[in-house]
Amino acid sequence: MTQLPGLLDVEAIRKDFPVLDRQVHDGQKLVYLDNAATSQKPRQVLDALNEYYERYNANVHRGVHVLAEEATALYEGARDKVASFINAPSRDEVIFTKNASESLNLVANMLGWADEPYRVDHETEIVITEMEHHSNIVPWQLLAQRTGAKLKWFGLTDDGRLDLSNIDEIITEKTKIVSFVLVSNILGTVNPVEAIVRRAQEVGALVCVDASQAAPHMPLDVQSLQADFVAFTGHKMCGPTGIGVLWGRQELLEDLPPFLGGGEMIETVSMHSSTYAPAPHKFEAGTPPIAQAVGLGAAIDYLSSLGMDKILAHEHALTEYAVQRLAEVPDLRIIGPTTAEDRGAAISFTLGDIHPHDVGQVLDEQGIAVRVGHHCARPVCLRYGIPATTRASFYLYSTPAEIDALVDGLEHVRNFFG
Repeated sequence: MTQLPGLLDVEAIRKDFPVLDRQVHDGQKLVYLDNAATSQKPRQVLDALNEYYERYNANVHRGVHVLAEEATALYEGARDKVASFINAPSRDEVIFTKNASESLNLVANMLGWADEPYRVDHETEIVITEMEHHSNIVPWQLLAQRTGAKLKWFGLTDDGRLDLSNIDEIITEKTKIVSFVLVSNILGTVNPVEAIVRRAQEVGALVCVDASQAAPHMPLDVQSLQADFVAFTGHKMCGPTGIGVLWGRQELLEDLPPFLGGGEMIETVSMHSSTYAPAPHKFEAGTPPIAQAVGLGAAIDYLSSLGMDKILAHEHALTEYAVQRLAEVPDLRIIGPTTAEDRGAAISFTLGDIHPHDVGQVLDEQGIAVRVGHHCARPVCLRYGIPATTRASFYLYSTPAEIDALVDGLEHVRNFFG
């Protein structure tokens, strides 16, 4: 086992996560390597959720009693924390959703119902990539089917990167929206945002970035990205499930129509018509995920106290070690970049002719939790001619010892299947 540079006190961090002390399958120590699917939650987040329900539980924005005012302050305080975390110019640009999928669907539907110059219709084009999570494919397919717009995409190189060789042919004067992932959940690839945004701006297209695998792992500055929309989710970054974020440029949020209608998103309502509240409330119909937002705020406090730059450096060193160790496993093929440069902390692989589901099951019997399947990125598997992959993904509490356990576990898998 190697020792990583002392960027984070990982042993102290691990004590904040109760689940990491679990034993499974009659005494096997849990090795949790499924962080790209969801992260574990520290006590600080669990305590914030419990405290909210025990002391402050009320609906927000609608009451004058003390609990309603306190709940509103906590909910809107979480918005302030998110805005600071992503360096948003205004807190009013932060919209709470239930997950990144809803955030991306929100953008797609806004553009489908918008007036010019934002409207997507049969004369326009939508651009995505072949490495997207289904959440950044299906909403655009639905929009294209509904409006008659043409859906186009960037392909992949053999080493798991975007093929931008024909960028001027993919992003054209007809392109209205370019939506792509910042860090791939299956390949681990960190995409070249600057080149894509520059071309989109040349033709006047909007840019939407799926940062679900970026926000938990690296500093995220929406101003430096120069995108128009950025989506991410709370449960992958030490927060609870049921809370996501859509950041959008204020002038766009003011001009674009709402997706959901109901309470709180209105200004006036009559039986004949309605007018809408300003953003962000314009896009937050009904009772929002109040406790979940409070939990996300606590998660942001936790991550910020550690330092996102230190988390990134820790995971980079860990990924570098993992790539080296996995290269020692006979018949193992990494799907995606095979170096630690320009990649995130999720590594997908195949192991000879052993089906990934079998790999995952045998690893689970040893207490090692990985993800198997196409990871909601089936076009990637089709591109590389594989039915599925096994994916190990790391986070701020992951250790070299856990990677060693994975490598030993894979040797056991090979022996088990002869």
